This record gives sequence, structure tokens and C-alpha cells, in this order.
Amino acid sequence: MSLHGSLSQVFDPETLLVKGREARAEHRLVEAQELYAQAVAECRWVKNPPLLAKALNALGQVERDLHHSSTAIDCYRQAAAIYRELDAQVGLAHTIRHIADILREQKRSADAEKAYNEALEIYRSNPDAPGLDLANALRGFALLKDGNGAGEEALLLWQEASYLYAAAGVEAGVSECKMQIAFLMGQ
Repeated sequence: MSLHGSLSQVFDPETLLVKGREARAEHRLVEAQELYAQAVAECRWVKNPPLLAKALNALGQVERDLHHSSTAIDCYRQAAAIYRELDAQVGLAHTIRHIADILREQKRSADAEKAYNEALEIYRSNPDAPGLDLANALRGFALLKDGNGAGEEALLLWQEASYLYAAAGVEAGVSECKMQIAFLMGQ
């Protein structure tokens, strides 16, 4: 019996993650936050680093949904440290990209650029990295570059992201890229 968490029922970490995903999908964010926090505690308790990193990422996302940026970054940084220890490169890149997105939103451009560069380097050097994940990182970096007045660099990033979104069949991503490319080309 676990003493972790504030929920009346105790579940194993995987069940907590599933229930947290369901709650988040249904926009019950505080419940998702509680479930993910309990999953983090349970993963620490049973000493399961890969699942702990996954739970920390999930908690980071819901904290971001709740506009708790500092808590979200803390969760993502803890997950990144675990992924580094495990040499889980795709998980590390995904986590760093989320950190970069938050830093970009906070107007911490230099820190965001460093994080995007690290994530992109990992994605590009890993053949197992999903193209959609790379596209999402490119999208965030393009937004950062454009916001900093580096339109030519942003244009190249949008073009690459568009290709990857098309390959992944993500029409919304392709549409956004085309709109951004047209804007940057002055059309």
C-alpha cells in the first residue's frame, strides 16, 4: 500500500498515466495533474527511471496546460536528466524541445535557441527519431527565429518543417508552414 498522492485509490504508475491521459483529454486538468503527480511519486517509490521520465513529461505537459511554466520546466529538466542517464536520445530530444518551447514563450531567446539546437542535433543524428517530432522542433525554432528578426533562417526552418509535416500526413502543420512561408516571402 502506497502513502503517495492525494487520490483515494492507489494505482500502479502505468494505470495512473492512462487515467491522467484520459483526464487531460477531457480537460480535467487538475485531476490529470494529481494523477500524474501520484504517478511520479509511485515511479520514484518503485525505482523505475524510464517510467519516471515518462511521468515527469506528462506532469510537465499538464503543468504547462495550467500555465505553471516554472513547474513545467522543472518537471522536464528532471525527465531530461533521467533520459541522459539512460542514453534515451529520442526521449531526451522530445523533452528538450518542450523546454525550448516554454523558454521561447517566456522570451528567453538565447536559452531557447540553445535548447532547440540540442534537440535538433539529437533528432537529426538519430534514425529512429519520428519525423513529426523533428517537424515540431523545427516549427518552434522557426517561430523563435522569426520573432528575433531572422526571417531567412526562419524561412528555411518552415520549409523543412513543411516537408516533414507533409510526410507525416499532418495537414494542419503543412497549412501553418505554407502560411508562414508566404508571409516571410512577402506574398
